[in-house]
Amino acid sequence: MAKRQSVDGKQPRHENPIPNASRIGNIVMSSVIGGANPGTRDLPPALEQQVANVFGNIRHDIEAAGGTVDDIIKITFWVKDPAGQRAALNTEWVKMFPDAASRPARHTLTLPADSRALVQADFTAVLSQGA
Repeated sequence: MAKRQSVDGKQPRHENPIPNASRIGNIVMSSVIGGANPGTRDLPPALEQQVANVFGNIRHDIEAAGGTVDDIIKITFWVKDPAGQRAALNTEWVKMFPDAASRPARHTLTLPADSRALVQADFTAVLSQGA
């Protein structure tokens, strides 16, 4: 049986003792991924920048786990305003997953009203056999 491995890469982001992601065998699941500026806990005020940071953190974490974005099978997003923020999500989504025939599943939920973040995410991935 494969042993669980914590995944942080060069950008550990969590204040608490939790990794960016965890891997067992070829399965990777992330912890919550926020939109803070890289290397800080500072949230940019603009939705588009927070979304871009979330997608950059997704890429960082899957690569730190030994995979690529092609290995991601599902991403869940939490946003303040699902209808109003869809365009910003879709812009980065299409950049990361340009092939409409090969995109992960996606689900979007609403963040609590008191959340400082405008967007958060987590993902599940199944790495290729060689990873």
